[in-house]
Amino acid sequence: MLARVRLRSLRMRFLTEPQIESIRERFGTPVYVYDQRTLEEAADRVRAFPVPCRLVGRFAMKALPTAAVLRIFDAKGLHIDASSGFEAERALAAGIAPEKIQITAQELPKDLKGLVQRGVLFNACSLHQLRRFGELFPGGEVSIRVNPGLGSGHNNRTNVGGPSSSFGIWHEKLALVQTLAREFDLRITGLHTHVGSGGDPEVWKHCAALSLGIAQQLPDLNRLSLGGGFKVARMPGEKAADLDAIGRALSPQIAEYLDGRSRARGRANDDFQLEIEPGTYLVALAGAILCEVIDLVDTGAGGNRFIKIDSGMTELLRPSLYGAQHPIAVVPRYRENGRTASGDEDDYLVVGHCCESGDILTPAPGDPEGLTHRRLARAEIGDTLVIEGTGAYASGMAASNYNSFPKAAEVLIERDGTPRLIRKRQTLAQSLENEL
Repeated sequence: MLARVRLRSLRMRFLTEPQIESIRERFGTPVYVYDQRTLEEAADRVRAFPVPCRLVGRFAMKALPTAAVLRIFDAKGLHIDASSGFEAERALAAGIAPEKIQITAQELPKDLKGLVQRGVLFNACSLHQLRRFGELFPGGEVSIRVNPGLGSGHNNRTNVGGPSSSFGIWHEKLALVQTLAREFDLRITGLHTHVGSGGDPEVWKHCAALSLGIAQQLPDLNRLSLGGGFKVARMPGEKAADLDAIGRALSPQIAEYLDGRSRARGRANDDFQLEIEPGTYLVALAGAILCEVIDLVDTGAGGNRFIKIDSGMTELLRPSLYGAQHPIAVVPRYRENGRTASGDEDDYLVVGHCCESGDILTPAPGDPEGLTHRRLARAEIGDTLVIEGTGAYASGMAASNYNSFPKAAEVLIERDGTPRLIRKRQTLAQSLENEL
């Protein structure tokens, strides 16, 4: 099924046309471009999340694990959420202090003992993980991830709570958690819940109520994480999560819990902290992919016009995986003949360079099997195509090396406007170096 979206060429969020041309000339295509100012402004909004206790913002580094970005957030006072032992090692290699890193992983890290001994925090996501931690660290402190029975993801592929999700210990099994805690003399000092991408304060309130109900059954608790999933507005007409509104909606419940906690303990709540774990919210709108229009084809009268680019699922998998939508613009290449935009537009389907029918950048919204035309500036071979909203789950979640395409370079536009290479383009030799 084909749909038509009349989206005219978009004004760039942080790039100018001269910058696009300069970055392309200097670093080639495809190339990821990130904006430091946008990253820092997002970090400031996270740190301003209004709650009646100490707040820790924890960047979900799976969204964008590049070291330069981790260091920017570290300098802003954010901590790190690692989704694997390998991500934790990567954060350590970037210079992040171990006590600022917490592992919340589907796969138990093979070197869990070594990571925890170095100071990295661990969040047990299953009863097996909790038992294994207890065997390694009897008498220790640990956090648990609990599935509160609620999810609010955009679809089942982004939903990380509720009965259709394997993430976390099912909320009705808390008695088994307490049995394991007694067996290994563990103190459950952290509780983590996460319902998926969303922006509705009422959903967050409902999830917080469930989480606080669980928290009341954990007497040693001093850290409560509500996870992340704060929606961003990549496309015109989309509504972004309002962190201030969500925080204000949650504050009365949290204050009530803290008041009861203080009375039960007979002392103040100075040791308690609330955590949130944004990933997409921090980086999505701070990234763009620059690529080259390498071919233009059509399927005749009544058919389709296609723009082929030197990028695709090798740099951005979300459209093929989720039917995710990203702003796209054609920027004319400045040449000796002085060509500039004519003002003419056409309806296009944008496809990637992989020998894969699913390598589509313009799927139907939420439907990777469908197609949607985009109204774009009339393209010529050699023009630049810009894909925006690609700071999150792009370089870290791409179909890397498919068709043997090398990993793209990554560039950071620093606060003074200077572009700096932060990840070199992979060479063919590097992609072959582990083969025997």
